[in-house]
Amino acid sequence: MLFDKIVRPALYRMGRNDPETVHERTVGALRRIGSAPPLRSALERRYRIDAPSTVFGLRFRNPVGLAAGMDKEGRALAAWPALGFGFVEIGTVTRLPQPGNPRPRLFVLPESGAVINRMGFNNAGAEALAARLTATGKPEVPLGISIGKSKAVAVADAVPDYLASLEALYPHADYFAINVSSPNTPGLRTLQDRGALAELLAELRSASAALAERHGRASVPLLVKVAPDLTEDALDELLEVCARHAVSGIIATNTTLGRDGVSPAEGGLARESGGLSGRPLGARAREVVRFVHARTGGRLPIIGVGGIGGPQDATRMLDAGASLVQVYTSFALSGPGVVRRINRALAARPR
Repeated sequence: MLFDKIVRPALYRMGRNDPETVHERTVGALRRIGSAPPLRSALERRYRIDAPSTVFGLRFRNPVGLAAGMDKEGRALAAWPALGFGFVEIGTVTRLPQPGNPRPRLFVLPESGAVINRMGFNNAGAEALAARLTATGKPEVPLGISIGKSKAVAVADAVPDYLASLEALYPHADYFAINVSSPNTPGLRTLQDRGALAELLAELRSASAALAERHGRASVPLLVKVAPDLTEDALDELLEVCARHAVSGIIATNTTLGRDGVSPAEGGLARESGGLSGRPLGARAREVVRFVHARTGGRLPIIGVGGIGGPQDATRMLDAGASLVQVYTSFALSGPGVVRRINRALAARPR
């Protein structure tokens, strides 16, 4: 396949010692492919697999989505459905434009099938993303938008910051992911605490209802993305708050500060600060999904993300209680073939 055999190797040769450059060039290449209908059609013929389902009121082409972080600013939206994704989540975006943390801030751990990032929500801001979506339109599949707190805004002032992003992007989102769990924005994870989360969700729910009426559409589902590093007690409290404020679902999980399962062969790379994603996160992500599913009696839909490197991982995540799954690291390291393999396996599962 053109992308696997030619495009990706060329990108890696150009950015051999700089994974972020590879990432940027990959998204750029996919943007160009997505804007060329013959190439997009060729991708779709190879990778598209339909296994539709309805979750929190949305119809998904298949249960495999692109996780936030791969296409932060929605530059390649036409390409992702052609690569087999049943839904796409972009962001995390913040109200204020921000450069993120200094480079280098993205590290590949090849022996572990993992990535460490400390990107810091680098993005052009919610208004810029809204302008792009207005100009380019949405993808053919459901579009989630992950919103977070601007680094320059104090935690005490987080609510109006999130509300501004919600308002700017409301016409474009099929669901919002409320990111209160990234380890790379100082103080952000404190928004998972009972009081702070309750205040945030109350205001977002109220604003969402008003925005839905203003735009003449159904209220957009709000999902909360949780950290894998929370204790069971902390997760219990978080789920109580989510139930009280009628959130539509949970995304489990974000990246981890832990380094369990990382190969000793990675050396100093494993000591880089930031959130770890990929294979070592899989077992813990499934534990969190299983816990959330059990505590909510299966009533709260879950998007399972973390360590999904192939069909077996995706099947285990669904068996743990997830309704949908997302991939990021395995796609970044292995290309779109992994999405096709997962979708083929999940489409064959009894329903």
